[in-house]
Amino acid sequence: QVQLVESGGGLVQAGGSLRLSCAASGHTFSSYAMGWFRQAPGKEREFVAAISWSGGSIYYADSVNGRFTISRENAKNTVYLQMNSLKPEDTAVYYCAADSTISTRGADFGSWGQGTQVTVSS
Repeated sequence: QVQLVESGGGLVQAGGSLRLSCAASGHTFSSYAMGWFRQAPGKEREFVAAISWSGGSIYYADSVNGRFTISRENAKNTVYLQMNSLKPEDTAVYYCAADSTISTRGADFGSWGQGTQVTVSS
């Protein structure tokens, strides 16, 4: 399995931006599809974005499409989530995940990070 560590969360006002990073170690990062998920208090975990190993396929949840951008730097073993025009409803713990095939389903990802808190104030 690959080990994942998220960073970049914090407190931001509505309309602001944050960039999350997820650093991977343990196996060949470039062979993994990567995903971002989030979980708000009292809610189920939900899909945010995913990117294939090559970056050639990218998926977004409707709720973030046009505001968030997922990208990866295989040379740095890192995947990013650029979040713009943040809304209070984006408040959640954000998790990155890895697996061999790109998916929008959390159950398809075998490796997970510990999460980073994003709080958007109104």
